[in-house]
Amino acid sequence: MGDFMSYDKLDVWIESRKLTNEVYSLTKAFPKEEVYGLTSQMRRSAVSVPSNIAEGVGRNHTKDSLQFFYISRGSLFELETQSYVAFDQNYIEESDLKKTLELITSCKKLINGFINYHKSKL
Repeated sequence: MGDFMSYDKLDVWIESRKLTNEVYSLTKAFPKEEVYGLTSQMRRSAVSVPSNIAEGVGRNHTKDSLQFFYISRGSLFELETQSYVAFDQNYIEESDLKKTLELITSCKKLINGFINYHKSKL
């Protein structure tokens, strides 16, 4: 990539951190028996989003970077499904689900734009 950018200034990374914080807050109230189940899965998916963006930015080749951005996007889809499961299990209210899905949608749009930008550099 050559033009080493700082990932912590990227909207996509900043927004995904907000999403991660939201997921951590939500899952604090989950039942204790879910600590190794849905709580852990949702947190891992959420943390994967900004982590893979950062790792992708740190790569030297656009193709390598894109792979990490695709993983990040995949984690958003995982988290979306896990959020619905949490709602179906009555672990979160509908308003919490809506807020989480809005954050996920915002992150999906940003990561898609980011992926498209990097694909155009190939």
